[in-house]
This record gives sequence, C-alpha cells and structure tokens, in this order.
Amino acid sequence: MNAGGIPQVPPLTRLITQDAIRRYAEAAGDFNPIHVDEEFARKTPFGGTIAHGMLVLAYVSETMAAAFGRPWLAGGRLKVRFRAPARPGDTLTVRAEPRRDRQADGGRVLEYAIECSNQNGETLISGTAEVAVRGPR
Repeated sequence: MNAGGIPQVPPLTRLITQDAIRRYAEAAGDFNPIHVDEEFARKTPFGGTIAHGMLVLAYVSETMAAAFGRPWLAGGRLKVRFRAPARPGDTLTVRAEPRRDRQADGGRVLEYAIECSNQNGETLISGTAEVAVRGPR
C-alpha cells in the first residue's frame, strides 16, 4: 500500500506477436488487413501490422483483474486514450499508479492512473481505472 492506503498494483509485461494478433482477430472476428495482412499493412502509413487496440486494452484489464479479482470483473471501469499502436515484437508494460481513494455507495472507489508503454518508453494507452472495493480506508 502507498501512503494513502491505496493498494499497489504490480506491473504486467506482455510480448506482442503476430500469432497473438491473429488469435485475437479470430476470437473477435476482426480481420481488418492492418492487423492480419502483412503485405497490405507494409503499404500503409504504419509500415506493418499493428495489434488491435482492444487486444492491448485487454492487458490493462488483465493487470487490474490480477490485483482485484471479482470486484474488477464485476464493475471495474476504464477511461483511456489510445496514443500509439502496438506492433509485433513490442514488449508492453502496463502500470497502474494509485491516485485517489473515495467513499461511494457504502464502500470505497480506488482510482489509478493507467499507462501501457512499449520497450522504447512510448506511451500506447493512458487513462484511469476505477474499482469499487469493500472495507475501511
């Protein structure tokens, strides 16, 4: 816990691979060629395939679910901005920094600043996460 009593959230690191992008495309039914067709994607301003934004966002949710379990799964909230694409070969790190602890509806709502960055320190996603938890401050 930090000085304000808000639990720390361990960072999560994941490698983006073209196989992971393909598997996400199959699960989501999103076969946009910018994600799955390397020849097509090379001719775009991105210069190659990029991961689905929601695949990257799933890693943010995974980070919070690992820290909070059921409370996150039952009602966790994200408000984010997509800032840059993730590419095959990128190593992503998701960090959640404690920001605020407030009372709401008979419980606590914890707020975290969220950032997902690549191995070069480029921010891919930033925003906030909120999770309602029980118990005293």
